[in-house]
Amino acid sequence: MPRRLTLILISVLIAVSALAAVNIWEETPGHERVELTPYIATGDVKPVSVIVCPGGSYFWHDINVEGHDVARWLQQNGITAFVLKYRAGGVWAFVSHYRLLWRGHRYPDPQDDLLQALRYVRSHAGKFGIDPTRIGAMGFSAGGHLVMSAAELFPQDERPAFVAPIYPVVTMTHESVHKRSRRGLLGDSKTRDAALRDTLSLELHVPTDCPPVFLVNCVDDPIVDYRNSVLLDSALTAQGVKHVYLQYRTGGHGFGASDTKGTAECRQWKEKFLEWITTIY
Repeated sequence: MPRRLTLILISVLIAVSALAAVNIWEETPGHERVELTPYIATGDVKPVSVIVCPGGSYFWHDINVEGHDVARWLQQNGITAFVLKYRAGGVWAFVSHYRLLWRGHRYPDPQDDLLQALRYVRSHAGKFGIDPTRIGAMGFSAGGHLVMSAAELFPQDERPAFVAPIYPVVTMTHESVHKRSRRGLLGDSKTRDAALRDTLSLELHVPTDCPPVFLVNCVDDPIVDYRNSVLLDSALTAQGVKHVYLQYRTGGHGFGASDTKGTAECRQWKEKFLEWITTIY
């Protein structure tokens, strides 16, 4: 078969593997549809898979740069990935503050969706050709908060096998809080709820049995104060949790797995993550 035709067929197979979005709540009558898009790795497949949670301040999703592009990069490196479009507040909630009167989407909706995504992928592991005991979660910005909350707040036997919060939102109480994400997650009527703020401040609740963590951020991040990751790193260290913290001087925010966004310095995280996975499995 000519090389050009072979490359075309490979590209088609990769594209097709990303088309079949599934509804993770399909077996729950009356539940709102929440989509999970699989990217099935082929060839030299690594023994792990990853659920990808894009950021967007818990109001929306940076679904391409921090979702589908990340999944394609993982897929191309032999890791089956799943992009989760979890429930978020929405643009109208951001603009109108309507959640002062009506619930809308708020905590624990995103967390419930990630928990259900983990259950769905595990129960369909044979279909996807993955190991149900080695499913991790990678999240960006608010999505980083989401995956780290799964590592801390989910029942021990339902947590991800590992998590990778990339330039994550972490705190809901410290002065470095990302206020838009706090409002997006808690809802307008709950932003002053001290108990809920405490519960969702992840630096305060790291368990000793937390799964391994791969943490990345940049000091020059103009969106989420870099001290969020410093707080989490300190808490992980205090609890003796196996983790890596890569703090880059430059790169900003929102670079995902891009080959052009951010800086050459921060884009090193991708290779470091692939190396880190081999140290775990």
